[in-house]
Amino acid sequence: MDLPILAVVCIATISFLLLRKVLYRKKLNLPPGPKPWPVIGNLNLIGALPHRSLHHLSQKYGPLMHLRFGSQPVVVGSSVEMAKTFLKTMDLNFASRPKTAAGKYTTYNYSDITWSPYGPYWRQARKMCLMELFSAKRLESYEYIRREEMSSLLRNLSKSAGKPMHLKDHLSTVSLNVISRMVLGKKYSDETKDSIVSPDEFKRMIDELFLLNGVINIGDLIPYVGFMDLQGYVKRMKIVSKKFDRFLEHVLDEHTARRRKGVEDDRIKDMVDVLLDLSEDPNLEVKLERHGVKAFTQDLLAGGTESSAVTVEWAISELLKKPDILVKATEELDLVIGRNRWVQETDIPQLPYVDAIVKETMRLHPVAPMLVPRFSREDCKVAGYDIPKGTQVLVNVWTVGRDPSLWANPTEFCPDRFIGKSIDVKGQDFELLPFGSGRRMCPGYSLGLKVIQSSLANLLHGFKWRLPDKMQPQDLNMEEIFGLSTPRKIPLVVVAEPRLPLALYSL
Repeated sequence: MDLPILAVVCIATISFLLLRKVLYRKKLNLPPGPKPWPVIGNLNLIGALPHRSLHHLSQKYGPLMHLRFGSQPVVVGSSVEMAKTFLKTMDLNFASRPKTAAGKYTTYNYSDITWSPYGPYWRQARKMCLMELFSAKRLESYEYIRREEMSSLLRNLSKSAGKPMHLKDHLSTVSLNVISRMVLGKKYSDETKDSIVSPDEFKRMIDELFLLNGVINIGDLIPYVGFMDLQGYVKRMKIVSKKFDRFLEHVLDEHTARRRKGVEDDRIKDMVDVLLDLSEDPNLEVKLERHGVKAFTQDLLAGGTESSAVTVEWAISELLKKPDILVKATEELDLVIGRNRWVQETDIPQLPYVDAIVKETMRLHPVAPMLVPRFSREDCKVAGYDIPKGTQVLVNVWTVGRDPSLWANPTEFCPDRFIGKSIDVKGQDFELLPFGSGRRMCPGYSLGLKVIQSSLANLLHGFKWRLPDKMQPQDLNMEEIFGLSTPRKIPLVVVAEPRLPLALYSL
């Protein structure tokens, strides 16, 4: 076949395939949504806070909405019914994850629990989390760590009494210390000559990791421009990944050296020990390689540090704007705990108002306002609409938390709405899903909840809180920044004054 005829055949074939694709699309009954632009789709409608942009669009197009992000079809669920459909009724079909640059470059090519696609590897990872890493018995064995680090936090806060301070710095430190001791066997917040990374640098690495795993990366959505890295995100992903890898290699080398020496001690196994044991298990369906151990370790460190610090900072921010709620919380603490001891984890069930404050904070300020994206594994129908295979699925829990049909005065911070209600955060009440639900629910939610509840209860019990100088509650900036988590845009600066007998702060 000569070249002109071959060219005509190729063009005709391509034209036929494109025409068939267009005709097929026209037959689909897609959910309502804005008309996409060529190339960019609906990206022009998405601002710096995507969950808010999608919230406003859902007010026009409804609780099930279809958009295009570049060439990627996206469906957004923004109601309890849609959340239940995607995360429970049809959970299996939506149990995978989209392929993103973040998953590739920051999690050892999708080797962690968050970004790994649905399949044998992920199912095994989830089983390891539930049965080994986050079992009730193992978390109970680490309770002394959480208690010791909470005492350290309270002593450090007392030393800063009467002075303006960045609250999140203290919260991040205690979270990092707790998770470091549980995962790595020691804390890395005390800088020494042997430190592989400074505490401040490590916190910056975690902040960067969360930001980059939540950004809208143009290269993921318009693949043929991906090589240009127009926003510079991929470059930043590679940099932070190298930093984490250097640190994690050091951690694994330390653990491996100790294991080779056959060091026997009385300490409880940390989570890296557990992962290394699993990596040597010949009965695993999929072998756990070294890069997988590093990916899981990074997941544990980042997830355990960021979410609790962000949530407690938002809680204190809201309470500073509502002094009457703060008074009610301290009255409950004084009544149940008294003024002569600190709050223990076992006290939390007897503190319904503090628990209500945590839930209300998670409603208004969910750590992951759109949960982590899911991916349709097969063609299906939802609410009578066609959802093609390969569609990215977002569940906007930020919108659900502001649904006036579910919540009276939804933008108001009002913990009392949870008093006497059985709504929980364990993934079964779809109006409140801070940790997600279904197969892809955060496996470490029980640990995160313990740290959040205990931290907030002790901060409220042990200190009086106020804004610095002559700053008024109405002056407090409540803007946020978007990433895999949604922290305050401007870190909270507060002044703490002890409210318990001084002797307690020296324990």
